[in-house]
Amino acid sequence: MRLTTHNKTNSALARAAFSLSEILVALAIGSVVFVSLYSGLSTGFAIVQLARENLRATQILQEKMETIRLYTWDQISTAGFIPTNFIDVFYSSTQYSGGLTYTGSVTIVAAPISESYSSDLKMVTVQVTWESANVLRTREMKTFVSRYGLQNYIY
Repeated sequence: MRLTTHNKTNSALARAAFSLSEILVALAIGSVVFVSLYSGLSTGFAIVQLARENLRATQILQEKMETIRLYTWDQISTAGFIPTNFIDVFYSSTQYSGGLTYTGSVTIVAAPISESYSSDLKMVTVQVTWESANVLRTREMKTFVSRYGLQNYIY
C-alpha cells in the first residue's frame, strides 16, 4: 500500500492552524482578563477589611456610649471620674498575631446651647483613631446627657 499526500489535505491543515498573530492577540486578551480578575479580587478583599475596621470602630464607640449612659449625673460631672483616653485591640482572626490598635478619647463638656437648662446638659464626644494601610482613620460619636435623663431610670 502506498501513502500519498494530497495538496488538498495539506492546505486544509494549514488553514485550520492558528497564526502567530492570532496567538499573540489571544495571550494579550487572556493577560488583561487575568490582571482584571486579580485586581478585582484584591480590591474586594481591601474593601471587606476596611468595612471590618469601620464596624469595629463603631462597636467601640457604641460600647463607650453605653457605658456613659450608665453613669449618674454626679459621676459624669466629676472631673477625672471617667477616663479620657483608652486603647482597644482588635484581632481579626485567631491566627493573626498582630492585631489592630484603636486609640480613643472621651470628652465631656458643657452643652453648646444658650437655653435656660444648659447647666443641666453635657455633651459627650467619643473619638476613635487607628492606622490602616498607612492611613490614619478617625470615627467620632456625640451625644447629650441631661441631669434628669435616662440614667435616673436604672436605679
